[in-house]
Amino acid sequence: MSALSPAAPVEPARALPTGEQWTIGHGGFEATVVEVGGGLRTLSRDGVDVVAGYAAEEPCASGRGQQLMPWPNRLRDGRYAFGGTEHQLPITEVPRGNASHGLVRWALWELVELEDDRVTVGYRLHPQPGWDHFLDLRTTYLLDDSGLVVTAAARNVGPTAAPFGYGAHPYLAIGDTQLPDVELHVPAATWVEVDDRLLPAATHPVDGQPCDFREPHRVGEVTLDTAYTDVLRDDDGMWRVTVAAADRGATLWADASFPWLQVFTAIAEDRKGEVGIAVEPMSCPADAFNSGRDLVVLEPGEEWTGTWGISPA
Repeated sequence: MSALSPAAPVEPARALPTGEQWTIGHGGFEATVVEVGGGLRTLSRDGVDVVAGYAAEEPCASGRGQQLMPWPNRLRDGRYAFGGTEHQLPITEVPRGNASHGLVRWALWELVELEDDRVTVGYRLHPQPGWDHFLDLRTTYLLDDSGLVVTAAARNVGPTAAPFGYGAHPYLAIGDTQLPDVELHVPAATWVEVDDRLLPAATHPVDGQPCDFREPHRVGEVTLDTAYTDVLRDDDGMWRVTVAAADRGATLWADASFPWLQVFTAIAEDRKGEVGIAVEPMSCPADAFNSGRDLVVLEPGEEWTGTWGISPA
């Protein structure tokens, strides 16, 4: 009787910087959502990138596709007062002394539901230094004939009121087109001037300003890291920002839950990684925990929802 051969060693599963990867598809569309941050890593149509994402073997950089909750953008000094209490959050943008982009973009999100054309991920945000509240967060990514539809929700499951803001940070891909040759359309009448810490200093009409893209035109020499409000909505209640390159174009749209947006061109100007222009739907501006401007306050049991999406132009 022959001796049994020893079993071959089992290779451990390869760890990826953004954890589990969940891929969905519909028609020619394909998208990948990741465990770390519950963010959007890729979106393509017929093999052509619609968003400028990153490879599975790479960590997320420059906020690509991340979700920004319970606040988008920056909080000055990481400090705010709410419910009669002063709070101090960790400083995550050290050079400028700000708390940046919320508390969940590096958290491990759970898979709630996965079907061929949609994926829902969730995360319970617990109390932690500078944050006293419980929020149940859910995001559904759906592919249909129009492209990508994203529905985000936040429910207060704690005993006290909670401040809340939402943002997302996708980059619309421009391929090999140089930034000055990209055509941009931003339907918004007001822009935000910032200080040297990129915090709001004043708001101004876009009339006569380099950041006025209410009529579509080439970016030229304009550099944008600019928040906009007083958005101009179409008859269906959505605003739409369009980025058009030589060989592709995409429109990011958002519903009434998003009175703000940010456009960021530095990645396209510096040609860092996959090249794109960030178009960020936001429910409130930077430092809203202090200014209160468009800040959502969720009472116990209340829920906020917002829907945005990306369609090839």
